[in-house]
Formats: sequence, C-alpha cells, structure tokens
Amino acid sequence: MKNKTTESISSTLFLTIKQAFAVNKNPLPWMKAFSAGICAGLPVLIGYLLGSLEYGLIAGLGGLTYLYVFNIPYAFRAKKLFFALIGLSIVMGLGTLVAPYPFLIALVVALIGSISTFLFGALRITGPAAIFFVLAFLMGTGMPVDPSLAPLRAGLVFLGGAFSWIIGMIGWFNNPHGPEKVAVKKVYDELAVFIESVGTEGFDSSKQKIRASLKSVEELLLSGYIPWRVSATFKRLVLLNEEANNVFLYVLENVGKLEGKMPNEIGATLRSISSKIDKNEQEIIPSLEVPDNRFAHLYAIVNEASMLLNEPLSNIQREISISKPSLRVVLGGAFDKNSVVFLNTIRYGSVLFVAAIIAQSFEFSRSYWVTLSCAAVLSGATIMGTFHRAIQRSLGTIIGILTATAILFFQPDGYVIAIAIFLLTFLTELAIVLNYGIAALFITPNALLLAESTTKIHDISYFASARVFDVLIGCAIGIIGTLIMNRKSAASIVPHTMAKTIRSQQQFFHTLFSKESSLIKPEYSRELSKMQTNLTNLKVVYTTALGEIPRDKGRLDRLYPAIRSIEQLGYLLDTSAKYKDRPILAESELSQMLLVFETMAKSAEKELAFSKKSIPEISGFNKIKTEVQRLQDSLCASGLKDE
Repeated sequence: MKNKTTESISSTLFLTIKQAFAVNKNPLPWMKAFSAGICAGLPVLIGYLLGSLEYGLIAGLGGLTYLYVFNIPYAFRAKKLFFALIGLSIVMGLGTLVAPYPFLIALVVALIGSISTFLFGALRITGPAAIFFVLAFLMGTGMPVDPSLAPLRAGLVFLGGAFSWIIGMIGWFNNPHGPEKVAVKKVYDELAVFIESVGTEGFDSSKQKIRASLKSVEELLLSGYIPWRVSATFKRLVLLNEEANNVFLYVLENVGKLEGKMPNEIGATLRSISSKIDKNEQEIIPSLEVPDNRFAHLYAIVNEASMLLNEPLSNIQREISISKPSLRVVLGGAFDKNSVVFLNTIRYGSVLFVAAIIAQSFEFSRSYWVTLSCAAVLSGATIMGTFHRAIQRSLGTIIGILTATAILFFQPDGYVIAIAIFLLTFLTELAIVLNYGIAALFITPNALLLAESTTKIHDISYFASARVFDVLIGCAIGIIGTLIMNRKSAASIVPHTMAKTIRSQQQFFHTLFSKESSLIKPEYSRELSKMQTNLTNLKVVYTTALGEIPRDKGRLDRLYPAIRSIEQLGYLLDTSAKYKDRPILAESELSQMLLVFETMAKSAEKELAFSKKSIPEISGFNKIKTEVQRLQDSLCASGLKDE
C-alpha cells in the first residue's frame, strides 16, 4: 500500500512538472517582441549616452508599460496603457518614499498587489495584472534610500512609459480599427466552419467555439466603443457582428428542420466576407441564389452581411445599439464575498504581505526578490496554476541567474547592458506565449540587469546563490499561502454561483418578455448587467475549482453540462434584447416561466434532482425554450438525490 502511495505521488509530481513545461502551440508575436525590446532597451541607451546609466535603467522600468499591449481596440488600448504608465510611475515614487520603513513596504506592496488584481479581474482586462506594478515598487525600495528622489524617479518611469504608449499606439495611424477587423474576420471564418459542421459529429464542439467567439468579439467591440465618436468603419464592423449572430441563432433555432448538411455556397460566402473585411478597396460579393424555401431566410441574412461590404460606408444608414454597464455596476458586482475576483484579491494581498514581512525580518541582501518571486507565483489562476508557476519560476530563475551572473561578471558598459536588455525583453515576449517557464529564463536576467547593473558586485558566487535562495523562499511562501487560503474555496461556491446566475437570468427574462420591456430598454437595464456579471463569475469559479487540490472531479464533471447550458442561455437572452419584436407573455405564462427558473435555481444550489416543469411557448424565440429544457435535463442529471 505504501509503495502504491509513493508511486502515485511520484506520478502526480512528474505529471505536474510535465504540464508546467508544456509548450503551447501559439504563433510567435515577432513585432510585439521587437517593440517591447525597443521600449525597454532604448531608454537605457539614451540614459547612458547622456551620462547617467542609472537614470536610463529607471526609465527602462517605464518600458514595462508596453507589456500591457494586446490586440485590443486602440480606443481602449490608449486608456489601458495610460493608466499602466501612471500606475508604474506612482508605485516607483511610493517605493522610494517608504524605502526607510520596512513595515510600510510590506503594507504598501500588499495594497498595490490587491488593487491591481481586483481591477484587472473585475474589468476583465487582459494582461500581466499586478506583477509589474509590484516589480516597479520593489525596485524603488531596493535603490539607494533617498525619499527626496521620489519625484525624479517617478518622472523617469513616466518618460519611459510615455515612450511605450507612443510605440503601442503607432498602428492607429494607418489602421485605426485593425484589432476589431481581425476579430470580426475570425468570427466569419469560424461561422463558416460552424455552418459546414451541421449534420456532422463536430456540430456541438463547433457550436461552443463560435458562441465563445461571438461573445468575445462583442466584448472587444464594446471596449472600443466611443459614444461621441462612432466611425463608419466601426459601425460596419458592429453590424457585421450582429449579422453573424443572426446566422448563428437562426441555425440553432432551425437545426432540426435543416436536414443534412448545409449548401456549400453558404460557407464559401462567409469566407469571402471574411477575406474582404480588411480590404480598403470595395469588392462586390455576389448575392446567394436561394435553392429552395428551406434556406430562404438564412440566405437573406447572409446576403445582408454581404451588402454591408458591398455598400460604400457613407450609404450604411442602419443604427447600432450598444449597451455598456457603468464602472460602478461592474466594480460593485466583483466586490462580493462570493466573487472569485474578490477572493483572489484577498489571497494575493494577504500572502504578499506575509512574504514581504518575512523578507524584511531576515537579513536578505536584496529582500525584494523574495516578495517578487512570491508575487509571480501567486499570478497562477488556480492552485495547480500556482504549482506550475512555482516550478517554472524556480527552474527558469536558476538558469536565468546563471545567465545574468555571466553577463555581470564582466562588468559590462552601457551599450552592452542596453543591447542585453533589448534582447532579453525580445526573447521574453516571444517565449511567454509558449510557456512561462521558458520566459523565466529571460525575465530573471533582465530584471537583474535593471536592478543590479549599477551595483559593484565583488562576490559573484555569493550573488548567484543569494538570488537563487531568495527566489526559492518566495516561491515556497506563495505555494503555502495559496494552499492555506484557497484550498477548496471555489468548489464550495460553484452551486451557489450557479443558482445566483439562474436567478439573474430569471430577472432578465422577466424584463424581456413582460410589459416592463415597453417601459425600459432591456439592453441598458440593470438586470442585464447583473446577469453578465454573474455569468463571468460562474465561468471563473468553475475554472478555478478545476485547478484546486484536491478536487472532486466526478462532481465537477456532472455539473459541467448544466454550466455550459447556463452560459448558452445567457447568450440567447443577451442577444434577444437586441430584437424589438419580442412578444409580451401572458401573466400565466410568465408566472410559469419564473417558476421554472426558481425551481432550477433551487436544484442547482442544493444539488438535487427535481420534477421537470412544463415550459410555455415563446413565439419567435423557441431557442430559449429549447435551452431552458436542456438546462432542466442537465440539472436533473447532475442532482445527487431526488427531492
């Protein structure tokens, strides 16, 4: 028995290490990597040429701003990068100010980590979240102590960040809606695959993929929406996305009537639309000829999408309807005791505070490496992700430290340091899409060069061993803290989150199909925002639960069909808000539907099977009825016992 247990532990450890260094099959971002290298290395070179390498290295920290560049609309990118550079400047100033006070260092770094984690999670912002703000703050505390230099150091970081902002926004001049075009193009390509999958075994997987893509593009377009300045190109992209939604919903509604495979010309036309989206010259896409009445409406929708590209931008008279929840509503939804974003915020800040206290309490030569390593480990989304980050950070850092030691051993001049920082940042950005462990090989020597290049290091072996020890201590604190604070928190609230989401769908359903819908605009309603927040939280909770140790995989697998159905129902309700010809249900039908939702919510919360309720007809929206029926079936199948 003991041998079997040992073998099981060894097998699990081997599998964890293997997963930690699995290489993702993602395209390499050559241009982004080159730009990131320029943003990090050029300020260092300029500082050296002007006679102050130290100032150049501080400005190079501002170059971290560029690492928050992703393929998002330029309208949103401009705001995101601006707040990133402001944040990096502020934390550098704070690091310089509180450097003489160890307890304040621990308190402030915990606050910085918590606030960054909360904002990135609540606003669903893609990027490295807290780690680089923590890095900039800790670098400020590790520099020669002189609080009077806080404005100067913050200003230098601001200059480096402003340069990164300019580099990040250059693409706006020749293609102001480039990211949106890429996203809508991808949707039409995936929609073509979805159409071609009708009647095949790949239909369900293709359906989930296109639904996720449509929702993702909708969020991306929403982030790029500027109410007072809607360009004709942006309007066309929004309308194209609406038509893609219409095609998807029509096929879902009528998939039972569409016998066998769909005509090949539908997929071919959708691909043709995709290929023309980013072309400046106008190319006419031929209209589809209807082969028989079964496909008449579907062909009309596809032809409508073609017309959006055939018509000059100035001739598109259709209006767009975009609802954007207020910042207060979004942040309020995340500031909840059952919100995973809120729980992650508490975990991140608390463990980081403990790591900083431990680092300050012992005589580490560069105590911030303990805290920084802990922050990097905590950025794992789940407990398993934290283990992966710890393994990646530890092994990658050891090799990275040897690289940095070799460079610093020769006491390089400013030119060599600037080139090394450029190359290491370039390689980091290439490697990060493949595996964090590979990227750590370049992150560590890069950070060491920024932090230690102006330090006279006399004992290279001591320097290397000290950094390795610091990193291992930080990783250990991150793992222990995560295990203590987050052991099974997500799994325990999955049922509650499911019930809460179903009840918010119930409220939004009432808004859509009652007399209330004529008094307010459902697409701008509080009920819609609440439903969207709960759907996002449910997805995060379930994903986090899958990564917890130990986990009840059988139970989570039983819940998955119901969760997938809840997400699909949310998508259908969200999309239905855009239609003006929704029916008003009779009081008896509405009451019956609300009873169905409440019964499902109680079933999800208590994990009980239940007697299925009859679902009334919803004229023109039977896809909602079908999905509610599927959700009832899934919840009954996942119930542990009968009522």
